[in-house]
Amino acid sequence: MNILDTDSDRLLLAVRSLLENKGIVSTEEVRQRMAATDAASPGQGARMVARAWVDPGYRVSMLEDGAKAAEALGIPMRGMPPLGVLENTAEVHNLVVCTLCSCYPRAVLGYPPFWYKSAAFRARAVRDPRGLLAAEWKTVIPDAVKVRVVDSTADYRWMVLPARPAGTDDWDEARLAGIVREGDMIGVTVPRMA
Repeated sequence: MNILDTDSDRLLLAVRSLLENKGIVSTEEVRQRMAATDAASPGQGARMVARAWVDPGYRVSMLEDGAKAAEALGIPMRGMPPLGVLENTAEVHNLVVCTLCSCYPRAVLGYPPFWYKSAAFRARAVRDPRGLLAAEWKTVIPDAVKVRVVDSTADYRWMVLPARPAGTDDWDEARLAGIVREGDMIGVTVPRMA
């Protein structure tokens, strides 16, 4: 099968050629963006979380402008929607969901898990977030902690800065990054000491 066998393939090539001819984007920039997207993984977000746990200045920067904080760690954000970061505290636990489709901070977490895109997850996250977390992930949020559901959109992506687990004060950044899971950064789980 030829790579240009469909109308959509030909249309994509025509749009890319037009953008290149107008000087808006080069073939190399498209290639770099595709490579960055393919390389994105939860490990990048975990590096951000671990840095925020050990570096108070970086934490402030991350909470003010997630995209700028990602760029500071070499994570390319050009062309991506803005990235907001929500901090879990003793008072608030954040849960990120996209109620319309599957908007996800791919640049820092990679492709969304299959369940994130499901209508069932999206509906239950809004209707009964505390129940969903307990039933599906065994994440029990104390009644005194408010569960806040935040909608990720096409215009603005969100990730969670989870609370640092007790007993990790003497851990280095690499070891901390090793305990941060994808679910921790969207609020369905909380980090646990390995």
